[in-house]
Amino acid sequence: SEHDSDEDCYEVLDLTAYARRHHWWNRLFGRSSGPIVAKYSVATQIVMGGVTGWCAGFLFQKVGKLAATAVGGGFLLLQIASHSGYVQVDWKRVEKDVNKAKKQLKKRANKAAPEINTLIEESTEFLKQNIVVSSGFVGGFLLGLAS
Repeated sequence: SEHDSDEDCYEVLDLTAYARRHHWWNRLFGRSSGPIVAKYSVATQIVMGGVTGWCAGFLFQKVGKLAATAVGGGFLLLQIASHSGYVQVDWKRVEKDVNKAKKQLKKRANKAAPEINTLIEESTEFLKQNIVVSSGFVGGFLLGLAS
């Protein structure tokens, strides 16, 4: 039999109740999905993540421009000084020092591999526990870089 009104055809779905009843959320994001998820609404989490991400992106952009200007200006001054005869570069020594630094970096990279894996695992767990805030942060960070 047909329904008398359109209201009978639709069911309102409460996502918080649905997530509590269905355990796919726990399997996907872990048993404890973090204290932030329990305290604030999704909209609040996205706004908090977005605002902090935008601030971080904006600062990253400004500091990046400042650092690029300093490095580029320093390189330009060094080139001018070298061509004017104020500075002479011992390229053999530079090559020797670069090779020495490469060897040291390879040794340190091999020693630091377990620590890096642990850091990656902890970061992944944090992102899983705070997926909404993290996604808001990434979006805000990209907007901050663009502004």
